[in-house]
Amino acid sequence: MANELDNIVLQYLRRFDEKLDRVVDEMRDVKVRLTSVEEGMAGINRRLDRLEARVERIERRLDLVEQPH
Repeated sequence: MANELDNIVLQYLRRFDEKLDRVVDEMRDVKVRLTSVEEGMAGINRRLDRLEARVERIERRLDLVEQPH
């Protein structure tokens, strides 16, 4: 009886271990993908910053904004 119980516990532990391994693998994939998204967002933010600076320069040259006194 005790041997059967040990076998059942070992079976559940093995299943748990396999599932945990899958979760770890999926988390690695998620981290890689998230890093890629973060890098893409950083690139977009840099481009937006440059565009903002260019628009501000154009507005100043066209006298579309009030100059501080």
